[in-house]
Parts: sequence; structure tokens; C-alpha cells
Amino acid sequence: MELLTGMKYILQIRRKIGSFLDSLRIHVRGGVGGMGQPKYGGTGGKGGSVIIQAQEKCDLITVLKSYPSQKVRGGKGGDSGQKCILGRDGNDSYIHVPVGVNVITQDNIILGELNEPGDRIVVAKGGPGGCPETGYSGIRGENRTIRLDLKLIADIGLVGFPNAGKSTLLAAVTNARPKIASYPFTTLRPMVGIMEYSDKRTITMADLPGLIEGAHKNVGMGHEFLRHCERTKLLLLVVDVLGFRLNMKFPFRNCLETVILLNKEIELYRESLLDKPAILVVNKMDLPDASKNFKEIEERLKNMEETVQDYPSHLRPLKPIKFDEIIPVSIKTRRDDAIRLRKTLRKYLDIYAEQEDDDDAENKLLETLKSKHVERGPLLA
Repeated sequence: MELLTGMKYILQIRRKIGSFLDSLRIHVRGGVGGMGQPKYGGTGGKGGSVIIQAQEKCDLITVLKSYPSQKVRGGKGGDSGQKCILGRDGNDSYIHVPVGVNVITQDNIILGELNEPGDRIVVAKGGPGGCPETGYSGIRGENRTIRLDLKLIADIGLVGFPNAGKSTLLAAVTNARPKIASYPFTTLRPMVGIMEYSDKRTITMADLPGLIEGAHKNVGMGHEFLRHCERTKLLLLVVDVLGFRLNMKFPFRNCLETVILLNKEIELYRESLLDKPAILVVNKMDLPDASKNFKEIEERLKNMEETVQDYPSHLRPLKPIKFDEIIPVSIKTRRDDAIRLRKTLRKYLDIYAEQEDDDDAENKLLETLKSKHVERGPLLA
């Protein structure tokens, strides 16, 4: 019955999100320790632990299939006996998860991050075996519910308000085929596309569900999807040159205001994301008055540090975003704009990679110099 219930849950999940799952709750329990043997002073075996381990070619849907009941426990420790004074330790239970998973408790405490294949975390220790201190009774293992949150690995993360044209952009420059429509929130789950170049270079781009004003208060779809930006190398903000209004309950925001609000929402989620390199795409330049609107705000977009000072505190970010380039495009109607954007994104990713290599080389040189620096002559007490 438990297996059947779990399979029904999987089918429900699939209907809601297709083949992508980026968060999963699992109840874990360490194995109970084995019974001791007071007559011979024997000690029971330790209960098995539950261990989360990262591996490649894995996803959370696979984890859910492997554990449809969403319950995992370690093996029971062996009992002490006349022929075996020391009970055998229980078997550890391994949950294999994709690289990029954060393990979080019900109290939102991060137990650890699994960023490389083979990384592991013990999430529920097995209980000690029966011994004199426990009255020879085996002790239960740790017991908790954990959440597995996946962070996508992509070179570029698309961030923007709904209906800014992110999905259209993803379809135009990569091999992805997202749902595209003229209403907000067509992207309900992150989607990754791949840009392929003639020299076999590939660049990955993740399209995230649209943010809206107040996302940090869970308005709209909230901003939990921003966690997928944490492992990207570049933030690509996409805005509508004529501004955006979700519905009559929300105020209209012009293009400049949408950029400031995106800046604010990113800051409220995690300020360190604003340290990442960023490029701004101003989309829908084929619309009437688009060129006029863009020219009016172009200089202000280039100097966000001064621009944000003109806005009230509830809109104004404390850390203004800095764009390496601002690119006006009409992704839907101008094929040349998509080609130009592909070239620009590759150019900047190559620049960032070179800068990172230079920083690594400089750090290694400093470490080498420090290791070679030794005191000469007698040391004074």
C-alpha cells in the first residue's frame, strides 16, 4: 500500500512539473543499535546511518522513484550473542543525489552542500549498540525530515519579470523549446538550453520562472528559483522596453523601474548574487516608441548607482547592479539580434574565464612566495 501511494505521488508530481524536480522532502532515520548480552558482557552492533552522496547522471525524479514512500532508514545493528560477543554494525543506507544539492532541515538549517561527485553528508546517525551504559539495550538512531534543494549548473541564468521574452530568447539562442505565450508565468519550472557554436563550444543557459514585485514575500511564484542563479557564471537580466504590469492590482512599472525592482528582489534574496557579472537585455525593440523609450533611459541604466538614488527606499536597492553591457534587441522579429547576442555572451564568458584564471594564478604565486619566505638568523625568545 505504501509503495502504491508513493507511485501515485510520483504521477502527481510528473503531471505538475513534467520531468523536472528541484526540491524533495525525505524522512530519514538511523538504524537502531543491536541488543547487548549482559551475561557475557557483549555489545550490540551500531545502527546503520543514512548518508546523502552526490553523483553524476542523476536527478531528483530518480531519487523519488528509488524511494517512493520518501522514507529511508539505516540497517539495524546486530545483536550480541554467545557465539558472537560483538554484534555486527548495521548497513549504512546511501541516497544518491545529483551534484548541486543542498541538504536542509525542517528548521531551514543547511546541513551541507554537495557540489562535487562523491561529496557526502551523514544526515541520520545510527544508534549505539547495547552496552553496560545503555543497560544492554540498543538505542534508536537519529530521526528527522530533510529537504533536498537542487541548484542547476548553467553558465548563464535568465532573470526577469513575466512576459519579458525570456522563453522566446531561450528558444532563439539555444536548442531549448520552452512554452511561449503572450500571458505571464508561461515558465513554471526552470529550463536549461544549450548554445552550440561551430567550433563545438557549448554554453548552457537556464530560464527561470518570472519574478514580480514582492517576490521576496512569496507574491507570484516567490523567488525560490533564484537559487539556480547561485551556480551560474553570468546573470542575464531581460526586461520589456515598454515596461510591465502584471494585472490591475499591481502598478505599472516602466522599463527603468523594472530593472530597479529586479535589482531589489535579487538583493533581498541574496545580496552576493549581485557580485556576479551581469548583462542587461532590453527586449521588444520592434514595438512603437521603443527606440525613444530606450534612448531616454540608456544613460541612467549605465549608471545605476546614481539612478537608484531618485527612488523611494522601498524600491531602492542598497547595492546597485552593474551591467557589463546593455543590449537592445527584438528577439522575436530580428534573427540578427539573436546571432549578435550569442556572440556577445560567448565573448564575455571568455573574458570572465580569463580573469578567473589570472586570479587563480596570482593566488598560487602568493601562496608560493609565502611558503618560501622563512626567517633567517637566530630567533629572539
